[in-house]
Amino acid sequence: MFRPSLSRPLWRSFWILLAGLLLSLTAQAQFRVEVTGAGISQYPITLSPFRGEASAPQQPSGIILANLLRSGLFKSVPVSSEQLDAASRPALAVFREAGSDYLVAGNVQRQGNGWQLQVRLWDVVQQRDMGSQTYAVAAADLRLAAHRASDWIYQQITGRQGVFSSRLSYVTKAGGRHTLWVSDADGEGAQPALASNHPIISPSWSPDGSRLAYVSFELGKPVVFVHNVRTGQRQQVANFKGSNSAPAWSPDGSQLLVTLTRDGGSHLYLLPATGGQPRQLTSGSSINTEARFSPDGRSIYFVSDRGGAPQIYRMPASGGDAQRVTWQGGYNISPTVSADGQLLAYITRSGGFKLAVMDLRDGSVQLVTDTAHDERPSFAPNGRMLVYATRIGGQKTLMTTTVDGSIKTRLAGRQGELREPAWAPLQ
Repeated sequence: MFRPSLSRPLWRSFWILLAGLLLSLTAQAQFRVEVTGAGISQYPITLSPFRGEASAPQQPSGIILANLLRSGLFKSVPVSSEQLDAASRPALAVFREAGSDYLVAGNVQRQGNGWQLQVRLWDVVQQRDMGSQTYAVAAADLRLAAHRASDWIYQQITGRQGVFSSRLSYVTKAGGRHTLWVSDADGEGAQPALASNHPIISPSWSPDGSRLAYVSFELGKPVVFVHNVRTGQRQQVANFKGSNSAPAWSPDGSQLLVTLTRDGGSHLYLLPATGGQPRQLTSGSSINTEARFSPDGRSIYFVSDRGGAPQIYRMPASGGDAQRVTWQGGYNISPTVSADGQLLAYITRSGGFKLAVMDLRDGSVQLVTDTAHDERPSFAPNGRMLVYATRIGGQKTLMTTTVDGSIKTRLAGRQGELREPAWAPLQ
């Protein structure tokens, strides 16, 4: 979070609702999704309704299709045909004539107290079977099995790792109640990690996905906590004089970058993830905040007003001379770096506050949204999508977008404001 000292004009504070990500598939669905934009070079795919899913608590074929469409790389080709399953030998020419390149079929059945999901993929163009997967899961995990099947299909076709079985965290505000949630990557299955009468901001996932660092105001000021999402245990790791904010993990999970004002200025510090004595990385009269490590751990991206207005800079992880990274626009904040280190996403002021993506290899920048109140972007683990917050029609909502802006999904929560999203790493 980029906050000026009390002696300076207050800049815009950040908050972001979460966006879960796709079609509400049951009556209990937490989100709605609207897909806008038209992707290019999309894979035409047909998903036949799975045998047995009508009696299951969720419909895996619908979950899988929603996941694939949300990625921006696929388009649905509905084809009327006989009931198919993972053991079928379909007439692939029928699907080819309909314009489909790939076909997915499957079946769902009870297995003891749980469920078994079988999925098979065919290459319609080359008329070949691409293999199958079987998932045996507990009764509550059929949706997770569908996400894993989505990952497998995505990787088989694109050659890239899928992220549909990853998780999101976000914060809701309903009345005076603030809740930190952990959900599936499509926003479903949300479970509360923490509820408080005080604000919760800036959640950040550890590299192994087991812990969340965040800022809580429950002690009357911003304090950084680390929360074990499996056990629910948490501890204070930064409660120094003044403000403690903007936690971000080192790639090995052993340290946290934080912004502290304990010595009067707003500066970056590095401290053990378990708490301890912080080491100061920046100095001077400028405001320095919102730091993020590069994926290789060698550099730190951060926001500073040392040039007169907030811009994004990069410096060695040990501190030292900083180089300005953003040159387009007079106000650039909230940096986040893709897992491969090639893309930098951030918020820029350009007719409002919009999401921009920079290719760090050549410095080219693309605005990927046309909204005016975008906040707090977070990359998917494979670097192909982003989740961010915005305001549409007076409503605070969460969006996902492909990194080129071609496909966007809007998620609307039933209650409260959705804020502060963070995409978890793959486990």
